[in-house]
Amino acid sequence: MVRHIAILGSTGSIGRNALRVIDALGPQYQIVALSAHSNAELLAAQARRYKPEFVAVTNADYAEQLAELVSDLDVEILAGPDALIEIAQLQEVDIVLTAVVGAAGLPAVLAAARCGKQLAIANKEPFVIAGELLRKEAKENGGTILPVDSEHSAIFQAMQSGRREEVNKIILTASGGPFRRASAEDIRNVTLEQALSHPVWDMGPKITVDSATMMNKAFEIIEARWLFDMPVEKIQVLIHPESIVHSLVEFVDGSVIAQLGTPDMCLPIQYALTYPARVAGIAKHLRLEEIRKLTFERPDLETFRALSLGYEVARTGGTAAAVFNAANEAAVQEFLAGRIKFVNIVELVEHCLSKHDVKTNVSLEELLEADAWARREARAGVKCKVKNAKGNS
Repeated sequence: MVRHIAILGSTGSIGRNALRVIDALGPQYQIVALSAHSNAELLAAQARRYKPEFVAVTNADYAEQLAELVSDLDVEILAGPDALIEIAQLQEVDIVLTAVVGAAGLPAVLAAARCGKQLAIANKEPFVIAGELLRKEAKENGGTILPVDSEHSAIFQAMQSGRREEVNKIILTASGGPFRRASAEDIRNVTLEQALSHPVWDMGPKITVDSATMMNKAFEIIEARWLFDMPVEKIQVLIHPESIVHSLVEFVDGSVIAQLGTPDMCLPIQYALTYPARVAGIAKHLRLEEIRKLTFERPDLETFRALSLGYEVARTGGTAAAVFNAANEAAVQEFLAGRIKFVNIVELVEHCLSKHDVKTNVSLEELLEADAWARREARAGVKCKVKNAKGNS
C-alpha cells in the first residue's frame, strides 16, 4: 500500500531527517506536500528532488522567490499561515508529519485530526498547548496520533506490551543537559555559550536552551499526560545521561519495558511512518557490547524549577499550558538575544503563570488568545527587569 505524506516543516532538522528516512523506505512512501517558513531555496531544492504536488511557505514574503525557483516544475504553490491548514486537509494526503516549531502549526494539526488523518507529531507544542482538544478531535473523527518525539515514541512502543489500565508508571528519561550536576547557584551564572553546549544531542538553539533549563522535559510531562491519557501522578522523570534508554513503562505486575536505541531521530520518525510495521531503515543499530553502563538518577527539582512547574501545569490543564509554552518561547528568545540571564527564563514563565486566570474546556481561539497574552506579559516582564536593572546601576 502506497502512503502519501505531507511534511510540515520540511527544511528543519526533523523534516530533513524524515526525507532521508523516506528515501530509504522506497517508492511506497510518496511525498505529496512540503512546507517551510522562509527557506525558499532549500524548499525548492526538495521540491525538485521529491516532486510533490504542493509546496508552501508560511511567510508569504518568500512566495515570489519560491515561485521563481520552481517555475519549471509542475507544482502548486501555497503561501501564508493558512497554507499549512490547506495541506493538512488535502484528500491526497494520508499521513501528516508536523515539525513546525511553536504554536504556528497548531491549527493545521487540529485540521488534520478533524479530517481523520494519521498524524505524526514531532514537535511538543500541539499536545502541550491543546492536548485535551487534540485528543478529542482525533477520537471523534477517526484520526491516529503517533509521536515522533523520541521519549514519547519510546513510551508508545513500550505500551504495546500491555493495556493502558495496566500501566503503573510512565518514566520519561532526560539527558540532564549541560547542567545536570549544577547547583542552583551555578545556574545563576550560566552563559549563552554554556547553555548551547548540549552533551548529547545536536539541536537548534531554542530546543537546546529548553534542554538546559529542563523545560523540554516539563513539556513532555504535559504531552504524556494527554497523549497517553495518563494521570500526572503516574508520570516520572529520571536523568539518564547516556541517552540510550529513551523512556520506560512500568506495568502493575512489576515488569518494566524500555525502548533502547542510539541517539538518532531517524528511528522514531520511521516508526511513525511505517506503524504498525517495522522495516529496515537508516537508523544506526545499537551495540550493547559497546555500552559500559546505564545510569539513572532523580532530577533536582530545586535547581530545575521548570520540572515542578510542568507538573503543576499538567494538573491544572486548560489555558495554563498555552501560557506555559508561550511564555517560555518569549523568554528563550530574550535570552538568546542577550536581554535576560539564563536564570530569568524560568522566572519569567513562573511570573506569567501567576498572573494568568486559567480557563478550562476551551476552544482553539481561546488557547491562541492565552498564547498571545503570555507573550505580551513575558515581554513586559523583560522590560520591567531591564528598567529595574538600569535604576539600580
